[in-house]
This record gives sequence, C-alpha cells and structure tokens, in this order.
Amino acid sequence: MVGTASAHGLRLIAHHDLDGRSDGMQIMREGDALYIGHNGTSGAGTSIVDVRDPVKPELVAQWPAPPNTHTHKVQVADGLLLVNHEGFPLRPPGPAGPHGAGLAVYRLDDPFAPERIGFWESGGRGVHRIVWEGGPYAHMSATPDGFNDRIWVVVDLTDPTNPALVSRWWWPGQADGEKPTWPQGKRYAAHHALVAGDRAYVGYDDANMVVLDIADITMPMMISRAVWGGGATHTCLPLPGRGLVVVTDEQQTDGPRAPERRMHVIDVSDDLNPRYLAAFPAPEGNFNDRPLRFGPHNFHENRRGSYRSERILFATYFNAGVRVYDLKDPHHPVEIAHWISQTPPGSAAPQANDLFVDAEGLIWVTDRGTGGLFVLEPDPDLARLMRDNELPG
Repeated sequence: MVGTASAHGLRLIAHHDLDGRSDGMQIMREGDALYIGHNGTSGAGTSIVDVRDPVKPELVAQWPAPPNTHTHKVQVADGLLLVNHEGFPLRPPGPAGPHGAGLAVYRLDDPFAPERIGFWESGGRGVHRIVWEGGPYAHMSATPDGFNDRIWVVVDLTDPTNPALVSRWWWPGQADGEKPTWPQGKRYAAHHALVAGDRAYVGYDDANMVVLDIADITMPMMISRAVWGGGATHTCLPLPGRGLVVVTDEQQTDGPRAPERRMHVIDVSDDLNPRYLAAFPAPEGNFNDRPLRFGPHNFHENRRGSYRSERILFATYFNAGVRVYDLKDPHHPVEIAHWISQTPPGSAAPQANDLFVDAEGLIWVTDRGTGGLFVLEPDPDLARLMRDNELPG
C-alpha cells in the first residue's frame, strides 16, 4: 500500500494499485461503482471499481485501450457512461498508426458491465475531455479533421445509439487554411467548458478563459475573455451563486523548477467584462525543487450528485497532492487542508491527478504515474465545515 507522506485535515482510508496499471486520470463515482480513465502509459483504458465498502475497493473490470489511443476521460449520468477516444501519445508527430477518434457511449443496465451502444466519430486526433451531467448535450474538446488543435464541440445524445454533432466553436486560426491569430510560441486550444445557465466558461490554454453565450446551442458566440498571463488554462469552474469562476492553469512541465502555474479567482458578475480578483496561495514547501510536475491540475467540479459547494473547494496539485481551500473571501483564498501520498514505487514523485468528492464527503484521488487510487476522508472539523457550506439539492 502507498501511504501518506504529509496530511492536514484529510486521512487516507484506502489505496488500490488498479492491478498494477495505476496511471489513473479522470475519476467519477456513481452509486456503488467508480469509473477511472487511464492516462495511457500502462495500456489500460477504463477501470471499474466496486466501492460499496470504501475502505475495501474492489477492481471488477478493466479494459485495454485501443491501439495508439488513450481513453482517459469518463462521464456518467442518466444510465450512460461516456468515454473519450484520442490518439496517444499526445505530442507530435502523434500516434504511429491508426487510432480511435471520438466518443464511445455505454449503457449501464449493469453498472459493473457496461454495454457499448454508440460511437460519435470525430475524425482527426479525437476527443480529449467531456463534460456531461445528463440531458441531451455533451460538451467536449476535440481535434476533428480539418483543425490543427482542440476546439469546443457539442454533441446531441438524445439518441445515444447515434450521437450527432450540434455545434462547434474555435479560435480563428485553428481551422485548416486559416492563419493563426495568436502570438508566436503560444498555444490557443480548448481544454473543456463548464456550463452555468446559458454561459460556457472554456479553459483555452494560453488564451486563458473564453466565455461563450450558448443560449442558442447551435450558434455559440464568444462574448468575452479573461486574461491574466498564465498559460495552459485548464478548468474554469463557475460558482454562479456568487458571480465567480475559479480557474486552474495546468502545470504541464516536469520539475525541478518548472515555470510557475497558479489558480485564480475571476469575477463574472458582469460576464461581458470579467475581472481578475486574486490568485490562490501556492502550497508551502520545496515542491518546485522536486521531480515531475508541481502545480495545479483541476478542481472537483461540483457535479450534480456529488459534494457541491461554492466556498469549500478541492483541487489536485500534482507532487503537492490534494489541496483544500476556503473561498469565504474571494479576494483572499485560504488553504485549510492537504494530503500528499508517499512516492509510489516506479515514480520519482507523487502526481495527484484528478479527484472526485462524493455526496458522503469522501475524496477519491488518482495518480497519473504509478500511484493508483486513493480514498480520503475529512477530519471532523473539515467535515463539519463542508456540511455547513454544501449547496442544497
């Protein structure tokens, strides 16, 4: 078992090595089943874990990824499982041979034995990340045929056996034949969009955050953009009750002493004119002197059916583990808890990658290297603060 190196406010209650294929990426719990997409380095595609007893998670299924492909993202709602297919490795010149490119749809009559019922062919490199909480429309980033990098795409799942393209949006210069309109040496590419009402908040890499009007889902329109000079903008999590968006700039470079990446608070009470408020505090310690990635990856995204709060926020910070913040004052975010694993065998440092906070307040964490799956619980003080600041419903 890979144990705890450092913790405050969080306690490790279980660990699973995912049968030695422990390069975990996106993670999501639905009822008694936990779904994990794999980064791609182990050859695993999707794992399904029985978590009826959270202190004894049991691996019940694990599929291989298709050749030259990773299926590292999962979304679950309405009795369906969505899984991306994207060419792997990600760096140019890309896969050495044919690869999967699109979105696979599975029916969950048995949550531990999904049945594939549909596939949307994107062409190109494929689908990177999906956002879907049920309903007809899945939002995703993809590099379809005819584009040089990831754009924003909406697919209709009304008939899950036959997903259909609804709309797409891209920064001018991303389509074949268009001249790039961004500074040389920068990358303008969609990561994913989180939606609040008729707005989509898109992490757009070095363009930072793009705000789209999606009142007409067939004709998305950019209405504003927030810029702060960071790079690799990843997650833009709206807190609609407070008129805020919290943002992570993903660390994509191994250390020691990689360029700094931070997390940010943006005021979108006037979403035609977003306003930068504050940076989250960086973890204290010598993490930037250590190997592999040090910096933010993503927030727990307040999905329906999970723990939801607009004040208590959970994020992964790669070799600095899981960090928990109190956003009582949006001008001064405060770190209130953390947890870091021991360095897993086969890795130079821990790499906390994704996390999911379930409705019971348990925190499920993956490691993108060789750490596998971790299960954390909050201490009584943190659990009380979480309950006191949980969104209704």
